[in-house]
Amino acid sequence: MLEVTTDPPGLLDDASALTAARLTTLVEAARGRGANALTVAAHPTDDLVDGLLVDAGFTCVREMLQLRRPLPADPPTPGVAVRAFDRRRDATRWLEVNRRAFAWHPDQGTWTADDLDRRLGEAWFDPDGFLVHDDAHGAGLDAFCWTKVHPATADDPALGEIFVIGVDPDAHGRGLGRAMVLAGLDHLHRRGLEVAMLFVEADNAVGRHLYDTLGFAPTEAHRWYRLDLGVN
Repeated sequence: MLEVTTDPPGLLDDASALTAARLTTLVEAARGRGANALTVAAHPTDDLVDGLLVDAGFTCVREMLQLRRPLPADPPTPGVAVRAFDRRRDATRWLEVNRRAFAWHPDQGTWTADDLDRRLGEAWFDPDGFLVHDDAHGAGLDAFCWTKVHPATADDPALGEIFVIGVDPDAHGRGLGRAMVLAGLDHLHRRGLEVAMLFVEADNAVGRHLYDTLGFAPTEAHRWYRLDLGVN
């Protein structure tokens, strides 16, 4: 199902009605609110929506890909021990590592303790599926792989998601990224899942190369389009 949202919010109440004429109305509504720009998010997008937005003068400013692969994957990396996340022991260090690992990311790198607690309180949260690796010198965790399970729907089987995977920049070059993904995939397979998925920024060349080598393939794209309105 196509979901289209706008920023400023509330300008589009029916994604199926997205037409060239509707886009013109959206732009005028945004101008009427005094907005400097209009952003349209299409989740997932398709060629028709892309064409309409580009023809209306919008520019794609962000693209996120959903990747999938069947399970099981390769076995976990020998010698890389993981354990379950412990809120009391790990939260402060996790926030630090997450901030450092995702300093470039528009959303993930800004998480606060409240953001973390909100996810830990979600109904889908499974503490056994939040895997961390400890630094050998006692500094605390230096890598993590947080998984999530999506129940089956009419369109999809049950999916095991690599929700977030991160490595402290100080621990780069040791193969921990690949090892943590494999640990997460192994956990999901042992949960009975047959398909794994994850989201990755389309311009994250390092991440996409890793996932390519692990057998993931794109299944859909989510894009954000922006039109500058020049309103002061």
